[in-house]
Amino acid sequence: MAEQAQFEELARQLSAVGAVKRDIGRILPPDCPAGSAAVLTLLGRHEEMRMSKLAELLAVDMSVTSRHVAHVAARGWIERSPDPADKRSRILRLTPAGHDQLVELSLRTSRLLAERLSDWTDDEVAQLIQLMTRLRASFGDCRSGVPRPAAPVSAETRTPAIT
Repeated sequence: MAEQAQFEELARQLSAVGAVKRDIGRILPPDCPAGSAAVLTLLGRHEEMRMSKLAELLAVDMSVTSRHVAHVAARGWIERSPDPADKRSRILRLTPAGHDQLVELSLRTSRLLAERLSDWTDDEVAQLIQLMTRLRASFGDCRSGVPRPAAPVSAETRTPAIT
């Protein structure tokens, strides 16, 4: 297990990830702030969902989710249709314009990452993805506050540190 000093340094580095997120936010189109981009990304990944599920995935209050949804709906990027199972609820889906916007967001983000990580090898990028995925999984469902039990890691599956 890592020592206290390593966890303290990890905490500092994770705080610094905020700068990376802010840099990514700067390349978003003016009419598509980060909250809207998150809505489009989640709908692109899950195809359709209720607003309550979207709020859960965004880990924000329903009022915040409603503002994000209203913003993207006003731009024609999503449609809200009645839920056949509950007419009071709405099902959210991307429109063709929303798919186009999502492609644009993806291209901008990929270009920025490619530019900033141009001196990284493919293996280093793959290691970063693997380690970040594992880090996220170690925290479980952060929305519920209940951590996912840690799975034992064998020596064979342990990921080497990036040097």
